[in-house]
Amino acid sequence: MSIWGRWSRYRRAQRARMDTFLARDLGLDERPPGPDEPTRDGAGRDVPEPPASPGDVEPGSPSRTQHDAYPPDAAPGQEGTDDPQGNDDAYTPPGRPKGPRRDFGPTGTPFNRQSPFYVGFVGAVGVLTAYAVVQAVGRLGTVITLLVISLFLTLSLNPLVEALTRRRVSRGWAVTIVFLGVLAVFTLVGWVVIPPVAEQGSELATNAPRLFDNLLANPWVQEVDHRYQLIHRIQEEVNRRVADGNLWAGIFGGVLDAGKLIAAGVFSVLTVLVLTLYFLASLPAVKQAAYALVPASRRPRTVSLSEEVMRRVGSYAIGQVVVAAINAFFAWIMMSLIDLKFAAVLAVAVGFLGLVPMVGATLGASVVAITAFFDEPKKALIVIIYFVVYQQIENYAVMPRIMQRTVAVPGAVTVVAALAGGTLLGILGALLAIPFAAGALLLYEEVLVPRQRRH
Repeated sequence: MSIWGRWSRYRRAQRARMDTFLARDLGLDERPPGPDEPTRDGAGRDVPEPPASPGDVEPGSPSRTQHDAYPPDAAPGQEGTDDPQGNDDAYTPPGRPKGPRRDFGPTGTPFNRQSPFYVGFVGAVGVLTAYAVVQAVGRLGTVITLLVISLFLTLSLNPLVEALTRRRVSRGWAVTIVFLGVLAVFTLVGWVVIPPVAEQGSELATNAPRLFDNLLANPWVQEVDHRYQLIHRIQEEVNRRVADGNLWAGIFGGVLDAGKLIAAGVFSVLTVLVLTLYFLASLPAVKQAAYALVPASRRPRTVSLSEEVMRRVGSYAIGQVVVAAINAFFAWIMMSLIDLKFAAVLAVAVGFLGLVPMVGATLGASVVAITAFFDEPKKALIVIIYFVVYQQIENYAVMPRIMQRTVAVPGAVTVVAALAGGTLLGILGALLAIPFAAGALLLYEEVLVPRQRRH
């Protein structure tokens, strides 16, 4: 039935109920129902008469209203009655003064849900509720982001935990082993990246005056300075800002802001690690609690689809990490062979950028090529040739073998999902967009398309 047909049927039922109320409860009926005519409700259905009882009200006596009915926790002959034999007329609810019952009159007219005031009031309440929800979500944006990251990491690490549990390892020990492995990987990355960066940073600070003198001795810089007095203007600007007291306040404020940013980043990382650990340990219980909310008739299909979506998300994440690690490893070997500086740091950068869909590998290759160009142009040419060849091997040999267990997402869907995720959540959104698009594609193929075929 169409929406208009349902609305018309609802309006007819409402008008029938209102006519019945006006005729029977307010006494506006021109012809009372006969003794043999059955009583009908607002929808036109017969209403059976209640069975007669010794306590029926005689004609002409005050009508019994709804509050005179027995409450659910009292009955004739129990507490609150005056007659131990259970006489209905002698019943007095607990807390009500004894005496004859009072007739408080008929009930009032029910609310007209089609009234403009009623519709406007309910609509205004709905708008205010939606606005409050949007404001709450906006204020909880950081918390929601941390939860999403933790859930994604949980689904990414859960296949490893289940692989250990299938080898008769308890889930607690499996979670501990996987989590310690993740911490070991991050510790190894820090050990590879931090010492070279700190060493090169201290070397740069020590040699900064000499590098500045070499820059000033460059003929091209001297010619520009002779024509525009560039160095003299820079010195005047620096002296003026040093003499200004706001400079030191700005520097101090910038240091405080940087410290707050670092502290917030450390807190966020620790929060994500703790939440991931909890989610991994309690993931079966969480899934069972979520599945219990689904109706029993639809629970088997919901469970199967949900498990498949989570499996594909985890498989995609693990496959992407493996592909990025292979890229970083071979890039490190290439940079070591051509004796490029910061080979280990650049390899880590290539690995992390390789996690970004579509553009990650290109960004990593660009960073390495620019660094090699400043070292020696010939090295930059070698880097470019290497990454062009490696990308072809990765796209046609490495990626299909690793991603063969995951869903194949069409190119257009990949582009749209990555752009939308990057616009909403930046690099994090681009990372999460592809697996969620894979899950949405599965629901489209298994739920929406079969339903449309049946209709």
